[in-house]
Parts: sequence; structure tokens; C-alpha cells
Amino acid sequence: MRHRKSGRKFKRNTAQRKALFRNLISSFFLKEEIKTTLSKAKAIKSLMDKLITKAKKGTLHNQRLIHAFLQNKNATKRLIQEIAPRFEKRVSGFTRIVRLGKRRGDAAEMAKIELIEKEKGVRKKLKKKPEATKTAKKAK
Repeated sequence: MRHRKSGRKFKRNTAQRKALFRNLISSFFLKEEIKTTLSKAKAIKSLMDKLITKAKKGTLHNQRLIHAFLQNKNATKRLIQEIAPRFEKRVSGFTRIVRLGKRRGDAAEMAKIELIEKEKGVRKKLKKKPEATKTAKKAK
């Protein structure tokens, strides 16, 4: 019986489970949304919310704790510099789980987990206006 036992095991030992969660969460912070099974999405939702809360505080200690968990410089940097500032006014509930239906191969319930507040506008590389050529400058 599993009375008073929290968390999901996913038929993995502790190290494998932590690695699974770490990889899912790192991918999430890099892409801002991931598609996975519903049970995995539910398992990592609380961990992601805790990491975003630590990133909002922004102290050096919290930054080191985040990096110790994620072990990915790019994901840590993106979380602290881009994602956390969006949630300054929000206290909790940073992520949402959207059910996508069953997977065709094994009928596993699939879900998409995403941030509540998405980035305002699509990130585009700004194109610089071409500067006047030497001949155009001489003509003036």
C-alpha cells in the first residue's frame, strides 16, 4: 500500500528519476513548452514552480541552487534573465498543463506543459538598415 507516500516512481531508481526530471525541466526552460506524458508533466510541475520562485528572488545563493539542480548553463541563464522577470507580479501558478489526447503507439495520455505568461512578441533578429555606401557619401 502506498499510504502517505508522495511522488511518482516511473519504474526508475532515484538517480534515473532525478535525471529524467532534470532533462525535462531544462528542455522546458529552453523551449518554454514541452510535450510529454500527463503523469510526467504533473510530476515536474511543482519542481518547475519552485525553481521559478527561486529565480524570482534572484540572490546568488538561489542562482547557485538552480544551477546545481539543472546543471545546464543555458537553461539557468534563460530562467534567471528572461523567464523570472515576467512573473514578478505573480505569486504562484507559473505553468499550465494542457491535455492532448492519447498517444497512438501505447495509448498513453499526452500533455503539453507551458508557461502561463508567454513572451510578448516573437523574438526576431533585428535587421540593421544598410549604411550609405562610399559613393553615396561622396555624392553628398
